[in-house]
Amino acid sequence: FFIQVTHLFDNGGTVFFAIFMAIWATVFLEFWKRRRAVLTYDWDLIDWEDEEEELRPQFEAKYSQVERVNPITGKPEPFQPFPDKLSRLMVSVSGIFFMISLVLTAVFAVVVYRLVAMEQFASFKWYFIKKYWQFATSGTGVCINFMIIMSLNVVYEKVAYLLTDLEHPRTESEWENSFALKMFLFQFVNLNSSIFYIAFFLGRFAGRPGKYNKLFNRWRLEECHPSGCLIDLCLQMGVIMVLKQMWNNFMELGYPLLQNWWSRRKMKRRGQSVENKISLPQWEKDWNLQPMNLHGLMDEYLEMVLQFGFTTIFVAAFPLAPLLALLNNIIEIRLDAYKFVTQWRRPMPARATDIGIWYGILEGIGVLAVITNAFVIAITSDYIPRFVYAYKYGPCTDQGYRQEKCLKGYVNSSLSVFDLSELGMGYSGYCRYRDYRAPPWSSTPYEFTLQFWHVLAARLAFIIVFEHLVFGIKSFIAYLIPDIPKDLCDRMRREKYLVQEMMYEAELEHLQRERKKNGKQYHHEWP
Repeated sequence: FFIQVTHLFDNGGTVFFAIFMAIWATVFLEFWKRRRAVLTYDWDLIDWEDEEEELRPQFEAKYSQVERVNPITGKPEPFQPFPDKLSRLMVSVSGIFFMISLVLTAVFAVVVYRLVAMEQFASFKWYFIKKYWQFATSGTGVCINFMIIMSLNVVYEKVAYLLTDLEHPRTESEWENSFALKMFLFQFVNLNSSIFYIAFFLGRFAGRPGKYNKLFNRWRLEECHPSGCLIDLCLQMGVIMVLKQMWNNFMELGYPLLQNWWSRRKMKRRGQSVENKISLPQWEKDWNLQPMNLHGLMDEYLEMVLQFGFTTIFVAAFPLAPLLALLNNIIEIRLDAYKFVTQWRRPMPARATDIGIWYGILEGIGVLAVITNAFVIAITSDYIPRFVYAYKYGPCTDQGYRQEKCLKGYVNSSLSVFDLSELGMGYSGYCRYRDYRAPPWSSTPYEFTLQFWHVLAARLAFIIVFEHLVFGIKSFIAYLIPDIPKDLCDRMRREKYLVQEMMYEAELEHLQRERKKNGKQYHHEWP
């Protein structure tokens, strides 16, 4: 059953689906550039520069004694010396690395739990748990990992605030960009570190029967499910993505609802009845609603960017991610509308020409998605081993891959033989395990076979070819799609032309008046 489930997303179509998602990410970002250009034009922010933004009061108070002339405005303003800026930046970077190391420590703790739980579940009294001990281990490990993720996110937000304030950014946009980058790094590593572990490390260093590697010489390292490592990766991604979306929706809507209910309850205790509340003016009703977060739409951006990562980075292992994201966004659009209209105070508007640092983060995720999907298909899935067997070792060798019969005997070829008598426990006979090693009766027992090296070479070749192909297609598509729509470009050029004509007419009229005043003859052309 699990082999059949794995085959749904571990087949030849996985490669083309991964390529399609990489191309979709590029098209999505390119069309966002065009949409951004239209919005910037409609809101008359084409010529609005960041230099027009005011300095943060904290920055002015800190560096009011050191001033320099602004090269744009020509006016003196507070200035942060480079040594001071560099030292604060180094402290901030050190804090970021410390928090990332804390994430990795939490992942290591979950790995240790899985090793201990694996041993306990395999010898459990309940038959159901004992039979499916690997899924019991993975399921409980995922739930514990999710609780750790949610707990650490609270700490990360406070640390990100502290480190960003320590840097003393010059303007509000610089503060937001710095804070957004830290929050993304923290939460991205927090969410994806366990997924990277399962995708690229789980079962890679477990050893072989008779010579298993053990952690602290006590617990045997965990192996993938017999149906392959993709089923573990799919379970990890599915549980984390679904639980996180449910938690985010609750925090965005349920938390303000509870706060407003508690506020109304306190008002009743003070003797203000519901009838008196209804008779209050609208502005006072609005004041009783919950204020918007201090960092504005930061949480909304962060949620969408992390979701973009889930739908692109490991989409080869979990093809349902785009569908889950679509369903979540359809629901969240209405939840956000209800929240902004009925539960939150009206937010303060602010001018902006783009989404700031988030676009660069999205582009970085698009590049990372190509690399990770190449490694998932080549290393985590069985696509390359099947491909090598069909062309090199199967019944269709040197005949071309035509039908499924070319994979006849693949499972037997992917299993190695171990002599049970080597355990020294009175067993006899042989057992099979997933690996490409020589049998015990060969001249080099348990050494890697030639097929192992063929598979390894094919995996490396696939990674190189896949990455270069997809990056080439992405670059070509980005080149073909202009950043500004043609009709908008024509309107901007038309406006520029009309402004030049108005300036020309105004200057010509001015010259004509001057000549009339001086009694000189004038003509309808430039002097």
